[in-house]
Amino acid sequence: MSIIEAITPEDRMYVKRYILVVLVIAAYERDCRYIEDNLKTPGPYIDTIKLAINRAWDDLKDVKKHFRSKGLKVYEQNSTKIGIHAKFMCRGYRSDIELRWEFITAEATVLMRKYLGLDISKYVGPN
Repeated sequence: MSIIEAITPEDRMYVKRYILVVLVIAAYERDCRYIEDNLKTPGPYIDTIKLAINRAWDDLKDVKKHFRSKGLKVYEQNSTKIGIHAKFMCRGYRSDIELRWEFITAEATVLMRKYLGLDISKYVGPN
């Protein structure tokens, strides 16, 4: 079996999703701290963001379930000038992936809108 057959495009998509959802959760948590420190009435905003964080955690649980079923594991992740470089294992095969900051920003913004319950139809295709 060659490495291309061992690690499928679906596997890579789940690795990307894992990286993005973790970043989104961190961004929401950072934003909550900022809002709490800088607004006079942070409660409603914090509550809304916490709901979004819960949705993101639910998505991350689904990703981790897929990781377990496919033998996937991200074992190293580094920020670089151009993006995030991650190393992962899949069914015993090692590989890596590089996500550029432009891609991360665009995808994370759509995910954040989705978790907040906003309409993302203009950002994503019908599939």
